[in-house]
Amino acid sequence: MLTVTMGMFESAAIGAAILVLGMFLVSRSNLLRKYCIPVAVGGGLIFAVFSLILHQTGVMEITFDLTIEDIAMRLFFCSVGFMASFKMLRTGGRLLIILVVLAIAMVVMQDVIGVSIISAFGLDSRLGLAVGSMSLAGGHGTSAAYGKFLVEDYGVVGADVVAIASATFGLAIAGLLGGPLADRLIKKNDLRPENPDADLESHNKFEIVNDRFMGAVVLLLVCCGAGTIVNHAFGMVGIALPSYLGALILGIIVRNSVEFLGHSLPIREIELLGWLNVNVFLAMALMNLKLWQLADLAVPMVAVLLVQTVAMVLFVYFIVFRVTGRNYESAALTAGTMGFGMGATPNAMANLEAVMRAHGPAPKAYLLVPLLGGVFMDLINVSVLTTFLNIL
Repeated sequence: MLTVTMGMFESAAIGAAILVLGMFLVSRSNLLRKYCIPVAVGGGLIFAVFSLILHQTGVMEITFDLTIEDIAMRLFFCSVGFMASFKMLRTGGRLLIILVVLAIAMVVMQDVIGVSIISAFGLDSRLGLAVGSMSLAGGHGTSAAYGKFLVEDYGVVGADVVAIASATFGLAIAGLLGGPLADRLIKKNDLRPENPDADLESHNKFEIVNDRFMGAVVLLLVCCGAGTIVNHAFGMVGIALPSYLGALILGIIVRNSVEFLGHSLPIREIELLGWLNVNVFLAMALMNLKLWQLADLAVPMVAVLLVQTVAMVLFVYFIVFRVTGRNYESAALTAGTMGFGMGATPNAMANLEAVMRAHGPAPKAYLLVPLLGGVFMDLINVSVLTTFLNIL
């Protein structure tokens, strides 16, 4: 079979075309708008299906240079760090604690389901972690790292492939289900934003100022560059961090240090850059989905993934929504939790953006979802995975 390799700029161009396709589809489809499907998901999944057809018919397999995807991911997470204002967190402190507890319960639930079903099929119980929080809450980064760890250190053959394939499945499901679940809760309970006019007015009147926009670009690039040093420093003491986490940490430090000193930052410009980059990242991640890998999963893996999907839907719909207050912000949080619970934080933010565009601003969710998904989830997931590995 012919293999076509796309370079960095060709890959970025296809990602941009997918975004345009997604915008066209969402703008023309009442169904996609009704269920709050992000534009990157609409275009990305169509391209992934197209790639699947090419592969299965033996025509060709397309591979991509994902350098731009990695850059967009780091810039986005860095912008997330700048959104984490400790002053703003005071208004949602109790809610954040509730979400952290829910996140711990969610991760444990995923691993219990994975280990239980895999063990019932007579397979290595540790393989259950590869179809548990390692791939679902952890995403492709954790899957690649811990899948290799399971293979090399524990001898769990195929754990790396299973984890990556499961993360691929989760990425697609997170984008497809997050928005519709929140949309149903909002309409079923007749929910409204607490202060729609003030936030929408500020968004609509936003004006880009060249100097402030340049300042935002400089801050993001500097923090992303210095973030690699942070990651390296943690690595020297044996702590492995996701590639983007150093930049996110520095974004948090810079934002709160500047606020403590009584100065301001180009936050709206940073937010805009973050929104642009999350869409680029998600489009390129979805266009690179190798859907045929899902067909290679054994029946037990498919069974686990189906159970995991149902469990997550029930968890966010009945538990997250109710425990966080049964209001509009709670509905928005269900979309975000579905995003980082089955896919990744960019999924969560894309789901959240889609819900807010359709129904209005959710400032608490917009602040807490990236903070939880980008900062706490990795720490929670690694701790739970380590505990399960020691037990098993």
